[in-house]
Amino acid sequence: MSGVPRASSAKGRLRGLLNEAANRVCADCGAPDPKWASTNIGVFLCLKCCGVHRSLGTHISKVLSVTLDEWSDDEIDAMIEVGGNASANAIYEAYIPENYSKPGPDSSHDERRRFIRSKYELQEFLKPSLRITSGKGGKSSTLQSSFSKKIMDSFRVKASSQSEGMVEFIGLLKVKVVQGTNLAIRDMMTSDPYVVLTLGQQTVQTTVIKSNLNPIWNEELMLSVPQNFGAVKLQVFDYDTFSADDIMGEAEIDIQPLITSAMAYGNPEMFGDMQIGKWLKSDDNALIEDSIVNIVDGKVKQDVWLKLQNVESGELYLEIEWHSLES
Repeated sequence: MSGVPRASSAKGRLRGLLNEAANRVCADCGAPDPKWASTNIGVFLCLKCCGVHRSLGTHISKVLSVTLDEWSDDEIDAMIEVGGNASANAIYEAYIPENYSKPGPDSSHDERRRFIRSKYELQEFLKPSLRITSGKGGKSSTLQSSFSKKIMDSFRVKASSQSEGMVEFIGLLKVKVVQGTNLAIRDMMTSDPYVVLTLGQQTVQTTVIKSNLNPIWNEELMLSVPQNFGAVKLQVFDYDTFSADDIMGEAEIDIQPLITSAMAYGNPEMFGDMQIGKWLKSDDNALIEDSIVNIVDGKVKQDVWLKLQNVESGELYLEIEWHSLES
């Protein structure tokens, strides 16, 4: 009798993962509303990229439909362990050349095929120490079982020096956009706000919340942090259907105190809950109050209250978590 609730719960967990912002587009081309997934790589895919993945063989990518196929608990656990598109791409695209253009939703089959083969089969964008080769002599099963494990293990691989023409990442920044308060009006009486975060060449955004000046997102966004990182640029926009989206304020998030404090302490799991750093409020930043860096339950976290700049009103509350890629 326990089989039905268990299956229902498992499907719910999968839907929850699919609803995260980074997973609402294809991991390889950015097409919206992906309905397929590679269970051993841990990414969500559109129909066109799914076809290319199938052609690679299940020893490289095992593809299932999110809605049509039956998933085992192990397959769902593997997807959740990886964390979806943002976490997987931070590894599989870690060494993508700066001027390399990923395929888009309208790219040809050949463009998709070249990119997907380079990314997963040839592993051209992985750090060399992480690459897995199947060779000859029946090692495909080892290769298949290693993909998900490789992604998680890579978070504990020490970063080496940055290579010319490549971007080397030192960690992952998980930014939970919690809520906005008293945001500016950009329509007749209200706004349809969404938040955009930019770090280097990466841009991620929340969903649009309709007709709400005090929106609650509780949405997690993931950014890969390069060695030569700057501030995270935050912008709030009002979504418009028939015209350009209107700006509703902006701010910069200085992540230096967070990362410096985290690196000074090393493995946070070795410490109890404690304060390890602080980003101080000043006239030169958008902080409403000092932002404390803490170790909480073995993780480095920081709560940030921001007063949006260059706008008549608006505040934003964020929860930030740092994950180092160094051992």
